[in-house]
Amino acid sequence: MARDLSPIGKQSRRESYALAPKAQKIMAKKSGIPGQHADMRVRGGSLYLTQLREKQKVRRIYGVLEKQFAKLMREANRAEGMTGENLLNFLERRADNVVYRAGFASTRRAARQLVSHGHFELNGHRIDIPSIRLKAGDKLVVRSKSQKNTYFANLATIASNSQALSWLKADTKKMTIEITGSPKREEAEVGINEQLIVEYYSR
Repeated sequence: MARDLSPIGKQSRRESYALAPKAQKIMAKKSGIPGQHADMRVRGGSLYLTQLREKQKVRRIYGVLEKQFAKLMREANRAEGMTGENLLNFLERRADNVVYRAGFASTRRAARQLVSHGHFELNGHRIDIPSIRLKAGDKLVVRSKSQKNTYFANLATIASNSQALSWLKADTKKMTIEITGSPKREEAEVGINEQLIVEYYSR
């Protein structure tokens, strides 16, 4: 399974966006983008560069590789409604993002690992593919074998800082996550300008 293993701190500095809680501390200590000639790369920024960086930022926020992201964009373009909002909707409904949003993991990388290690069942069937897209009516449950794991024994503490969302319902006692609707645009990750991404792929 392909994935981006580059340091989250370096990625965050490159995009000027904290991609994980620990990245905020790293960015506080080291300002600017990484690399020997970083300053030269940002001089005379063009509209294309702005669009590219927004695309890269969103791709890294959700942990999606380039080919996967381009495929999602094509699907979002074919679907009814606003292309940018469709894209964010698809990203939010990924299994790993749902686990993160429900508070079952402190970062999306951690959520991806939980799913890929087979700790969840979707509608009664074990899954290990983080990119599976969930829909209203779907139910994720921590496998009975995994519930005995020390990590899940402390799930209530891990999920204590999670924010309530209109489209999913999490129960840390029963270790379940139910998809009750569709993500709203305002509930997506903050600081995203999806229109720049649409323009990037419209070139």
